[in-house]
Amino acid sequence: MPSISPHGTDTPTASPVVEPSPAASRSVPPMARNRPFGWLLVITGVIGWLASGTLVLEKLEVLKDPNHTTVCDVNPWISCGQVMQTWQSSVFGFPNMFIGIVAFAIIITVGMALLSGATFARWYWAGVQVGVTLGFAFVVWLWSQALYVIHILCPFCMIVWAAMIPLFVWTTIRNISHGVIPVPAGAAKLLGDSGWIITALLYVAVIATIFFAFIQVFAGTSGF
Repeated sequence: MPSISPHGTDTPTASPVVEPSPAASRSVPPMARNRPFGWLLVITGVIGWLASGTLVLEKLEVLKDPNHTTVCDVNPWISCGQVMQTWQSSVFGFPNMFIGIVAFAIIITVGMALLSGATFARWYWAGVQVGVTLGFAFVVWLWSQALYVIHILCPFCMIVWAAMIPLFVWTTIRNISHGVIPVPAGAAKLLGDSGWIITALLYVAVIATIFFAFIQVFAGTSGF
């Protein structure tokens, strides 16, 4: 029963003070919230994993038969098989696509965990950010090698590139919005509002670089 003060009024009980979370003090974009972001991880993870898995199967066939024609050997400039013969396809001493199989499986697992209501500590998200950033940097390097050194495009590799762009952009925005990466509130809001614009611009940049790197092929005057 409530206690009665000498003045005949109920004595109010003190409410506990709740400290705001880092994300509570800033606007979190809809895509950076757990459920939409979980779906993004699952979708990009599945796309990247399937592309990497296809490359693994084709690589195994190439190892058994160096003359094997892969499913994406279209012409001298679009050929997974020829790219697989280069040293860039096995930078760490084993085929790069094995990295994709493991890395995208982790991304899918994190996404499924978010969809099931799981939460992770800040240090965990920092680790995810490091992993995704390193993966994105590696993909950018492979993209530059394909365009400017090897001069051959691998379609399934490009699918991995396509999956990594939104994965990197929105993982970074998610961690900024939730305070994992310390950024001023104004800059965090600007990035959150521009997430899909940044993603689209990166896609346009990739398409433009491919066009200009292979302009001789498109013009029918290839000198490669």
